[in-house]
Order: sequence, then C-alpha cells, then structure tokens
Amino acid sequence: MSKKKWLIIAGAAVVVIAAVVAGVMKKNGRQELEVQTAPVKRQQVIETVTATGKVQPHIQVNISADVSAKITKLGVNEGDWVEKGDFLVELDRERYVAAAERTEASLKSSASEAVLAKESMLKAEKDYKRTKELFEKQLESSATFDAVSATYQVEKARYEAALNNVEQAKALLKQAHDDLSKTRIFAPMAGTISQLNKEVGEIALGSQFQEDVILVVSDLVGMEALVDVDENDVVGIALQDTAHIEVDAVPGTIFRGIVSEIANTAKVTGTGTADQKTEFEVKVAIIGTVGGAATNGVAKTLEVRQDSRRSTADLRPGMTASCDIVTATHDSVIAVPIQSVTVRTMEQLQQQAKSQKREGEAIADEAAAPAYVPDKDGFVEVVFVVKNGTVQARQVKTGIQSDTHIEILEGLSPDEEVVVGSFRAISKDLQNGLQVKITNADKKENRT
Repeated sequence: MSKKKWLIIAGAAVVVIAAVVAGVMKKNGRQELEVQTAPVKRQQVIETVTATGKVQPHIQVNISADVSAKITKLGVNEGDWVEKGDFLVELDRERYVAAAERTEASLKSSASEAVLAKESMLKAEKDYKRTKELFEKQLESSATFDAVSATYQVEKARYEAALNNVEQAKALLKQAHDDLSKTRIFAPMAGTISQLNKEVGEIALGSQFQEDVILVVSDLVGMEALVDVDENDVVGIALQDTAHIEVDAVPGTIFRGIVSEIANTAKVTGTGTADQKTEFEVKVAIIGTVGGAATNGVAKTLEVRQDSRRSTADLRPGMTASCDIVTATHDSVIAVPIQSVTVRTMEQLQQQAKSQKREGEAIADEAAAPAYVPDKDGFVEVVFVVKNGTVQARQVKTGIQSDTHIEILEGLSPDEEVVVGSFRAISKDLQNGLQVKITNADKKENRT
C-alpha cells in the first residue's frame, strides 16, 4: 500500500476502533460540531521524495601505494590544489633500487650464459654436419653419428633455455623498475587534496593486500549529494529529475540539483532485525542555488529566504545533506489540504446514514450518502463537503501529493466548500447529513 494511503488510513484509525459516534450535538438545543472549511481551488501540486545522505565530490580519486614501504616525503598538505602530474608522495626506495640492481646483474649473467650456450651449440652443429657427411660416405660408424647428433640436439636445447632465461631476466628487470617507479606517486588529475591520512614515517601498505588510502584528490568544483532512498520511493525517481538540497552546515541556502545516477542494487541494513531497511543510493548533482527570486515550483513551495553570499563553494565532502527530489509536478489541478482526505469503511458510512434516519432527522438529497465503491482493502477515500451547513462524505479519487496538498482527480469541483479541520472532526466525528458550525478565523461571523 502506498505511503499516501497509509497516512490517510492512520488518520482514520480512531474511526475503525469506535463503535458509535458520540458527543456530536445537534441543533435541538445542544452545541453543534465546530469545523473549519476552505473552498476547493486549482493550484500547482509538487510531489517529492525526501532522502538524506552526504555531500561528496562528483569526481574523487583515492591515492594508494602499489608497493609497500615507509613514507619518506609528502609533497602536499590537506587543502592544497594540485595539477595533473604534480608530485604527491615518495616511499622508501632502497629496497626497490637494490632489487632493480640485482635483476640487472641477473640479466647480464643470463646473457653471458646464452652467449656460451650459443658457441657450444654452433660447435656441436659443425660436428654434426661433418659427421653426417662422413656417415653418408660410409666413413663413420652409425654409433658415432648418433652420439654427435644427440650432442647437437642437447646444445641446441641448452641455447634455447639460455635465451628463455634472458627473456625472464628482462621481465624481472622490467618489474623491478616498475616497482621502483611506484615509490613516487603523482597526481592523476587536477584537484584539491581533500583528505590526507598519512604522515612521513608511516608505512603505506601495497594495494595488493588491501586499500590503504594515503590521500584523496577531489574535484570540489563539481559536488553531488549521495542519498539513500527507500525502496518504495525509488521507483518514482528518474534520471534528470530536479531536486532541492539543504545542507546542515550551510543554513538558509537551498541548492539546486539533478538526479545523475540511480543504483540498480539495493543496500540492506539491519538484516533479520525489526530495523531492517532496503534502500538504493541515488546521486544528485549539485548545480547551483535556488535564488529568492526563482520562479520554479520548488522555490515557490519552500518560500525560503536565500543568503546570496552562499554558493556551492561552501560545500565540503562529508557534510550532511537532505534532498527533496521532485518526482511529479501538476499545474492548475483541483487540490485540497492533505488533512481533508480521510477514509471510512462501507459499514461506517451505512451506519451513519441509518443513525440519522433513526433520530428522525431529514437528510437533504444532496447530503444523502451516495453509492460508495470501496478499494481492495475495504476503505472508501472521502472528503467532507459542506452545503447549507450540512456535511456530506464525498468519495474522491486522489493523485499526487505535496507536503501540504493532495490532488483530487475525481469527486470535487472548484469552489466547493470542504472541511479542513479539526483533525478529530475529519477523522472521527463527521458523518453524512450532520449539521456543523463553521468557525473559520478569517470570517467575521459564523455560518451554519
């Protein structure tokens, strides 16, 4: 069931529990039920999904060492700006220099052995060719020819093995030089050093063991909010949806955003407990601030006074952010305050009508309960309409909702008067044909 439906059902829960409606006074000398009303109007309704998370750079790179060694030099401090290719960190090089020298010596040795093997192979080849000629002229025995041929094949194989050893030594030398080069780390991109986790003298673990972040380079010009959205709400969010973002550390400023990425895999927390939550990560690119003179629907809804001195430059990674993502905007639609919509069961609606008749009160035609159609859960979504001082439970079909108003797709017309308060009256006391006393604060005299 949708969140909207649950809110309405929760508001009417007291009706389900109550066996009869009591304490309502009629015009026969007793006090009437007091309500507040408002005319039905057309207006803009903006539906949003609210989620919380953290501010982070759109692009950031975790810098880790590819080899393990002690940090001997840091070329930056936290907050420094670096260009691509700038020096960042140097690790202890002694072990890797020694390894490179050792592999260079091994390569020279392998190359020398290959030269000797080649000379031996060439001598064996000559002996083989000479013996073969003599054998073909029947001047050499078969045993001698076989022995010389075997010696040649052995020397040839030994030379090929020596060549393989040379190639292996070259590969080891290449690896040694690569490890040595990785003892100096340079910036992979231009950005700000947003985080520095290590100091000179600390050990940097090679990434082959685990990620051991030395520092973080971030592009603080492009920031985004990474928020967690409930699984029931994420289906309504689409790429390029607009949003407004409030950051706790930058009060009085609303940032504009656009949904740039929606996770395909859920993030589940509290598995197997009553607090289990299934959420999806959504990235919202922050593209500016909502100015006080903005004309978009979000700014109109918020009515927040903006601080012109604030900008995206005030944002820092890790700041707490609350994001309202606009999932739908309907202009010039019939809408009523959310609290005006409630639910009744068919039994309650029928009992209310019968109760009126038993008391001998005439129910006006327009106030008589019409034919209601319950939903699959047995509830009828209604709004109480006031006409000539009498209320009628009008079944409605609702659409999207904002924080304050809900769209009415069917059941109401503009300028009809609906009950907007009190909550107790709407959720419990009101019934078909009931005479009410209107106590709107903006009216000079009460109407009945």
